[in-house]
Amino acid sequence: MKLETLNKKLKNRIVPLLVFVVLGLLALQIPINNLAGSGAKFTLFDLFAPTAGAFLGSWFGVVAVFAMGAIDLVFGGTIEKGTIIRLFPVLFGVWFFAKRDARFLIVPIIAMVSFNLNEVGRSVWYFSLFWTIPILVYPVVKKSLVARALASTFVAHSVGGAIWIWAFSMPASVWQGLIPIVALERGIMALGICASYILVNNVLAILKSRNLFSKAEIDQKYVFGSTK
Repeated sequence: MKLETLNKKLKNRIVPLLVFVVLGLLALQIPINNLAGSGAKFTLFDLFAPTAGAFLGSWFGVVAVFAMGAIDLVFGGTIEKGTIIRLFPVLFGVWFFAKRDARFLIVPIIAMVSFNLNEVGRSVWYFSLFWTIPILVYPVVKKSLVARALASTFVAHSVGGAIWIWAFSMPASVWQGLIPIVALERGIMALGICASYILVNNVLAILKSRNLFSKAEIDQKYVFGSTK
């Protein structure tokens, strides 16, 4: 009985992980945009990664996302300061998307403080106002997938911005020019996270209906009629 229980637990973990790995590897190959001041790039994986915590569990999701990002960096990417730094912000987005814990809002608050401690950051202090968005939308993140995705992507952005201001000597004019780009980019990312969540939710619902595994955090609100 113990062996059977263990096999069920492994099955319940492995099937969602395999779905995530296959889709994640595909997403890593599709670049979206370059990061200012570095050769690092956003890929579709940045839209897909936050969903890992929702379906794999927070810790397991964070580890899986980090492992895939690190493997892609070692075997397929250019290893430089920007590409190494960009591994970490998305992990905070994964964690927030999974947990939706109010205590996690300390992350964008710390990021704002860190950003404004920098001389250039203080001159463009209004850039860090982006990171109030997770705080403003938090009251509805447990009810709204869009709010949840928006908060997640700006939590990740806050960590990245707080590190970037210290790691790269970009003038204030560049940060100013990034404001409309960030607004558009993060809006698209939030919608992409929503689409990824719904896609994985339905893929897992189909697999579960085929008895390939018995347990997953499937949200019935976002399961299409034919896959229920």
